[in-house]
Amino acid sequence: MNVAAYLGRIGYKGKVSTTIETLRGLHRAHLLSVPFENLDISLGRQILCNEDAFLRKIVERHRGGFCYEMNGAFAALLRTIGFEVTLLSARVPNKDGSYGPEFDHLALRVDLDTPWLADVGFGDSFLDPLRLETGVEQTQAGRIFRILGSDGSLHIERAEVAGSWEKQYSFTLQPRRIEDFAAMCHYHQTSPDSHFTRKRLCTIATPEGRITLSDMKLIVTRDGIKEERKLESEEEVQAVLMQTFEVTL
Repeated sequence: MNVAAYLGRIGYKGKVSTTIETLRGLHRAHLLSVPFENLDISLGRQILCNEDAFLRKIVERHRGGFCYEMNGAFAALLRTIGFEVTLLSARVPNKDGSYGPEFDHLALRVDLDTPWLADVGFGDSFLDPLRLETGVEQTQAGRIFRILGSDGSLHIERAEVAGSWEKQYSFTLQPRRIEDFAAMCHYHQTSPDSHFTRKRLCTIATPEGRITLSDMKLIVTRDGIKEERKLESEEEVQAVLMQTFEVTL
């Protein structure tokens, strides 16, 4: 794997070592440079659950991806640098509050002196890795996260403005292989029940918030304030993808 090319792709220029400082820097750089997107699904292009395919798409083709691609590629980068990385299966909550199936989401455990939860493939979530420690509120970029344990699983939650907590996902620490996620990767790009087949999405974190293309709608969030604009044509969509996300299909 070409580490220099990957670091160039995410614009990381810091020290490369197996420390929490490097992990934080790589994690944040990835989220600020590589969009979470499902554009290949709407185009009918097959997404293979394969590490080499992830790296070619993200590094060589300057694209983004969804969780299996993003965290699969990021895990490869971290391992090549020397980090101890474990793939974790996570379950994303449904609208009724219940959790979906295993392998619905791919997250990462990174072991240093203490274990950390890394995730560059969940869209609007934590910018820096979280300590894998239960019952502790962790604040970053004005947001508060916590990890709770119950029924043999860990549950990550984000504090809402109203004082409630929003479920992000549930996971266990059982080690997984990338092949274990292949069936759900196929499901999410082919099933009409998958939210990834229902609309186009391309979203990326910014220092001030987030920019999101959702079908024909462009949403820009700065310091908690959202501005929405409807795009009028497919040509305008393609222009936004190229100019805002640096994505060319």
